[in-house]
Amino acid sequence: MGGRHFAGRPSSVATAGKLVSSPTVDPTAQRHPTAVWYRNVRVLRFVGQGVAVVAVVGLLAWLFNNLVNSLDRLNIGTDFGFLDRPTDFQIPFDEGFDPRSSVRSMVLVGVKNTLVAGAFGIALASILGVLIGIARLSSNWLVARLATVYVETLRNIPPLVVIIFFGFAVFTFGPFPILRDAEGLSLFGNTALILSNTVWGVPSLVAGDGTGMFWIFVLAGVVLAAGVARWRTAVGERTGRPHHRVAYAFGTLVAVAVAGAFVAGDVYSVSWPAISENGRRILGGFQLNFGFISVAVALGLYTASHIAEIVRGSILAVPMGQSEAANSVALTSFQRYRHVVLPQALRIAVPPIISQYLNLVKNTSLGVAVSYAEITFLTQSSIGNGRPAPQSIAVLMGVYLVFSLTISFVLNLYNRRIQLVER
Repeated sequence: MGGRHFAGRPSSVATAGKLVSSPTVDPTAQRHPTAVWYRNVRVLRFVGQGVAVVAVVGLLAWLFNNLVNSLDRLNIGTDFGFLDRPTDFQIPFDEGFDPRSSVRSMVLVGVKNTLVAGAFGIALASILGVLIGIARLSSNWLVARLATVYVETLRNIPPLVVIIFFGFAVFTFGPFPILRDAEGLSLFGNTALILSNTVWGVPSLVAGDGTGMFWIFVLAGVVLAAGVARWRTAVGERTGRPHHRVAYAFGTLVAVAVAGAFVAGDVYSVSWPAISENGRRILGGFQLNFGFISVAVALGLYTASHIAEIVRGSILAVPMGQSEAANSVALTSFQRYRHVVLPQALRIAVPPIISQYLNLVKNTSLGVAVSYAEITFLTQSSIGNGRPAPQSIAVLMGVYLVFSLTISFVLNLYNRRIQLVER
């Protein structure tokens, strides 16, 4: 009996003593699994992502609706008009701020204080981190062990504990006297330094009538110094002699600045600190309150322990042949690090150091433990005085977001600039 013809090669099977032809299906004639939409991986991935987005948007919409209803029930507005209302409280150690000042002004003060503490902490952490990172690789046993003790101690203590230590163990209950009993350090017949457990007083500069003209000269000096540096670089490349561009550029800038000071006349005068008659505050000079010192120094020391490990690892990542080549041309240890090792290690160290800088700026929010008037402390005080919490927290988050994105943008530009370009 003739078999039915199917796609593919027929095969014979014995059935009841007869040969029956059974078809063998050609694999290429089968329908591919992805041809069915509910078995297509791309379709399933797209549908899954769509469902996730809808679920997240729906959850956020539900939460926002509940928030609006709760605020309406409590007669709290959902706008940002509260920024123009008075704060109704005084910012510690800020005599220029009045309780009648607006919340917007308070935010600006908080941003300034956060920026100052973060900048000082970053500078301190960078200098100490590089020095301690190099010290950990020192051939001197004592120097290397002291650097190791510093790193292993500081980086294993929470930054909040370090801040509290400075705020209370060093200042509030520490060795410094209260302000009215403090004695100033004299210099040139004036009080140059006042140390107390709440505030320090140091000399400051007061701008005169010729300050604007002076800074015009300084700006011109910077441009001229840049031109001198380029000229000295070209001379060094052409002749092979040391260019000394830093010394030439710096000398040019100083010369132009001094000339500007003579031309402008009244530029700056020195304001010396002095304790008031009632012994409650410092008059004149520049004041450093214990909150700022605690936050900036504590975060600088804490972050330096992490940067030191980054620097140490980056130096070890530089091929040993680079140091051997530097030694073979009789470079000193300082010259070897300055011209050979550190420039190459810097390309490795910058990306993780960026994260440490971001952490330091965000950790300034821990200043609430020592009543430092940074943006988080002032936002909490504002909420405690009846300002709407959701909008206040939204402003606070926006401030930290701007800080982080700005630092990341600037340092990533620098990181791209120092990277090697392969051809």
